[in-house]
Amino acid sequence: MALLDVINLSIHFGGVKAVQDVSFSIDAGTVYSVIGPNGAGKTTLFNLITGVYQPTRGDIQLDGQSVAGKKPNELAQRGMARTFQNLQICQNMSALENVMLGAHLRLDRNLIKAALRWPSLKRRDAELRAEAADLMRFVGLAEAVAARADSLSYGVLKRLEIARALAMKPRIIFLDEPAAGLNASETTAVVDLVRKVADSGVTVVLVEHDMKMVMNLSDRILVLDYGKKLAEGTGEEVRRNPEVVAAYLGAQA
Repeated sequence: MALLDVINLSIHFGGVKAVQDVSFSIDAGTVYSVIGPNGAGKTTLFNLITGVYQPTRGDIQLDGQSVAGKKPNELAQRGMARTFQNLQICQNMSALENVMLGAHLRLDRNLIKAALRWPSLKRRDAELRAEAADLMRFVGLAEAVAARADSLSYGVLKRLEIARALAMKPRIIFLDEPAAGLNASETTAVVDLVRKVADSGVTVVLVEHDMKMVMNLSDRILVLDYGKKLAEGTGEEVRRNPEVVAAYLGAQA
């Protein structure tokens, strides 16, 4: 059984059909990429699946159970995490504290215990700090454990966001353009990290414009154009699809 099934998913903004009857399935433990020209509906599709938008029509099933219309926090509790195109980093906090934010659903939020500073809460805080430090080492940021977020470069913050998403202990993670704005060496680090995340057993769903990255990482690729599913398959199948070539380069090309 697939981990995620998207069935005839659509959303309309007034008269604009941003996503139209899109269907696909993602197997557990794979890297699945969504590509398409600018304005094709890629981020809108992510927003639908992760609960930011409510679908006009269609269904989303996680482990065979419908989650369409669920709020992002409800989906997070079911094992779904994501990053965004634009950095969502708390610049007034340390890098370690940013990663710890990802574990908020696993915290004891009892106000009385917090006010009395119960030893169990102090122990849990120490455990989460250790977990966050381990995740920073996992994403290649061991040297930034003690750093403030506002002192880190853009490329480092991209990996910090992935570490924070992993702090939720997700089964499936959605990465929206993780290599956007990065130089060649930073992109290589993100490629290696995505592969490492997938190898750890977390299913990765990727929106990315870097086609070399997509082709190197993806088990399967979905191509969107004007909100519709244009093609789906392996990298080689998608690369050779004349409709995909036309959508990216124009019919004349």
